[in-house]
Amino acid sequence: MENEHDWKCVQCFGDKGDADDITDADLITAVEFDPTGDYLATGDRGGRVVLFERNDDKQGCEYKFHTEFQSHEAEFDYLKSLEIEEKINKIKWCKRQNSAHFLLSTNDKTIKLWKVFEKSLKVVAEHNIPSHPAAAPLPHGPALRIPKLTHRDTIIAAVPRRVYANAHTYHINSISINSDSETYLSGDDLRINLWNLDISDQSFNIVDIKPANMEELTEVITAAEFHPIHCNMFMYSSSKGAIKLSDMRASALCDQYAKVYQEAEDPASRSFFSEIISSVSDVKFSQDGRYILSRDYLTLKIWDINMDNKPVQTIYIHDQLRSRLCDLYENDCIFDKFECTFSGDGKSVMTGSYSNTFHIYDSEGKTDVPLQADKNAFKTGRRPGSKQKLAAVSRGKNNGNENGAFSFGLDELNFNKKILHASWHPQENTVAVAAANNLFVFNE
Repeated sequence: MENEHDWKCVQCFGDKGDADDITDADLITAVEFDPTGDYLATGDRGGRVVLFERNDDKQGCEYKFHTEFQSHEAEFDYLKSLEIEEKINKIKWCKRQNSAHFLLSTNDKTIKLWKVFEKSLKVVAEHNIPSHPAAAPLPHGPALRIPKLTHRDTIIAAVPRRVYANAHTYHINSISINSDSETYLSGDDLRINLWNLDISDQSFNIVDIKPANMEELTEVITAAEFHPIHCNMFMYSSSKGAIKLSDMRASALCDQYAKVYQEAEDPASRSFFSEIISSVSDVKFSQDGRYILSRDYLTLKIWDINMDNKPVQTIYIHDQLRSRLCDLYENDCIFDKFECTFSGDGKSVMTGSYSNTFHIYDSEGKTDVPLQADKNAFKTGRRPGSKQKLAAVSRGKNNGNENGAFSFGLDELNFNKKILHASWHPQENTVAVAAANNLFVFNE
C-alpha cells in the first residue's frame, strides 16, 4: 500500500521545452540553499551562477529570480595542453555578515569568492551649464553650484573579491566552509587544501594520498566536508567506500585519520563491479554533527559519528539494478555521482535516482516518499501545487528490494534522466532539485 504524503511540486524554473532542445551549457550542475534558506543558488555547465530569493508576497516557501552572473570562463592550460571547462562543480554560501552576500563557486581548477550586493545607480541632477543650448548664459552673480547626484535605480551587482587559483593539480570535487567562517577546504582526487578566505595566494595541504609511484594508486578522494560545529574536524570519503574523519589538532598533515567508517564487504557477493558501486559519491554531516550520511551507487548509509564499525541505517535505493550492472557499466551510468542531504532537523534524508525521481526517507528507513521532477506537469497546465502520485511506483519485494523500498520497474527506468544535484532548506521541509536544465522546488 502506498504511503500518503503531503509533498508537492510548487515551482519549476528554466525552459520547459522538449528535452531534445536542451543545450549542454544550460545543464544545472550545482544547487545550494544559503544558511537562512531565504536564498537559493544554482550553477550550470556554462559557468553561470543564478541566484533566487524568497518571494515574501506568496504564502509558503517560493522563490523568485534575484540575479545571474558569469562565474567562470573556459580556459586552456598551456603547460599540460588541457582545456579547463567552465562547468560549476560546487557552490557554497558564506554566513551573512552584512547586507552583501558572499559565496564560493568552483570549476575543476579555480575557486572564486563572489560578493553579491545591491548597488545604487546615481545620475547628476543639477548642472551649472543649461541643458538647452538656446537658454540664456549664467549671469555674473552667484558662485558655481556643486552638481547633485540623485538615486536613479538599484541593481544587483556581483564582483569577484578573491580568486584562489593554481592550488590543485587534479579536478576539484568539493569545497566546504568551516564553522569559524574564516577558513574553508577544497578537495580534489588526491589532495585536500585548507584556505583562509582572506588569503588567495596561499593554502595549506592537509591531506595528500598521492603515492610516490602513480602506478600504485588504488583510491581517490571523492568528497570532503567540515564538521558543522567543531572547526578542527573534517571528513573525506574515498572510492574504496571508506569515510575518514580527521582532526586538524592532531598534526599538520591529516593523513593519519582519527576514525574510519567502513562496512566490511561480504566475500560471497564480491564481483567485478564491487569496488565501483562501493565508491562513495557524496558525504554530509547532519546539522548537529552527530550523524554522517553517505551515498554510494546503490545505497544510502547513515553513520553515528561514535560508531565506526557499521552504519546505523542502510537504505537500498535501487537494489533492483544489481542485476543490470553490466549494462550500466557499458553506458557509464554506473559512474553517476548522486548527491545526498539531511533535512534541517536530521529526521529525513534525500537522494536522487533515475527517471528524474528522487527519494525522501525518514532517518530510520521506514518510509520512502518518491517524487518525480516532471516539467510536463507545468506544460500541460496542471496546477503546480497538486500532489504527485507516481503510477509506476510499487512497494514490496516484487522488484527484488529486501527492505520494500519504492522503485520503478527495471524496464520503466530512464537512465538519461537523473537527479544528481539537490539541496534541502536548512529550517523547513522544502527541497530544491535539478533535473537537466530545470530547477524544481518541492515542499510539504
